[in-house]
Amino acid sequence: MLISGVTGFVGMEVMARFLQRSQRHIFALIRAPNDADADQRLRAVLATAFGDPDAHSGRVTAVAGDIERPGLGLDPGRLDELAERVDRVLHAAASVSFELGLFESRGINVRGTQHMLAFADRAQQRGGLERFTYVSTAYVAGTYRGEFSEQGYDVGQGFRNPYERSKWESEGNVRAASDRLPVQIARPSIIVGEQASGWTTAFNVLYGPIRALSTGAYRALPLNRRAPLDVVPVDYVADALFELCSAGPNGTFHLVAGDRAPTTGHVARMTAERFEQPRPWIVPLAVYRALYPLLRRAVRGRQRLALEHTQVFIPYLNIGVRFQDHLTRARLEPAGVRLLPFDDYFARLLDFAVAADWGKRPLPHPRSAAQARSDQHPAPSPPP
Repeated sequence: MLISGVTGFVGMEVMARFLQRSQRHIFALIRAPNDADADQRLRAVLATAFGDPDAHSGRVTAVAGDIERPGLGLDPGRLDELAERVDRVLHAAASVSFELGLFESRGINVRGTQHMLAFADRAQQRGGLERFTYVSTAYVAGTYRGEFSEQGYDVGQGFRNPYERSKWESEGNVRAASDRLPVQIARPSIIVGEQASGWTTAFNVLYGPIRALSTGAYRALPLNRRAPLDVVPVDYVADALFELCSAGPNGTFHLVAGDRAPTTGHVARMTAERFEQPRPWIVPLAVYRALYPLLRRAVRGRQRLALEHTQVFIPYLNIGVRFQDHLTRARLEPAGVRLLPFDDYFARLLDFAVAADWGKRPLPHPRSAAQARSDQHPAPSPPP
């Protein structure tokens, strides 16, 4: 099995599940100048995921490559050898930056996916490909308002940023390949930490506005209190990808909260209460834009930085789309992959973020501590 994006949050967690729950050998495609450097990056990922850079020794092979280059940057012989050994591809590598220009976003998200599809074709020709799983995003819905189904794609939407547009274009290429390849498309929404522990390595998107709220940086917020804020924990996404990639079927799946999503007003209120901050003044977006220079001057230091750095996420507090996930839930819930209500784990997200100083003090995954306890107190041997 080939996985791209293992150095990212989602890719790492999916790889961890395949190592823990299957006997598959993983080829981890890692951007690096050579295999030795790729292996060093892989060891760092394993240390983060398991607390041990040598965890699951012999089960993962680091492959130095580059999805932005034809042939993944591999020489033809190596590419053929890899294609002959791979029966599943999970493509999770992407740029998730909202601030890259369209050309740069397309280079990673569109051309990178085209090169992964070309590899999938090669694997299909040399031994048979059982599945190509592409990690897209629910925000291919762009500015669409209303119910967006798993079958929905081109609904006349616009896009808030180059990230959304490039992922939409990339998904279009994957969808077009479904007539020749066994294709799955997974569309997660905003990904946060684990349900049980709050653990995360990615303090982006929702975490920025929450941190700004926690410091009182937002004196005013432009949000529709009733707008859905679709958030999913990384363990739900990774469990779903493991299940779907392992057992199918092909098709498009929304890894979202859907009709269980909280509202932006509810999340803002819970955050203000947790950090004992006054609730911000809720204003229309046009008013906020007019007031922003004054609001920015009213705060200084860390508050000002928090305010400035989170402006790119403001549009996601006013989304008018609700994602349907009926087909996905019907597939996943019988397999035990379920989503807790947001209120049940939100406090754990905040507690972990504070403990980790919003990413400045990385903390090991809870499974690392569990593994250490297991090593210190191994299970007794069965009687002879």
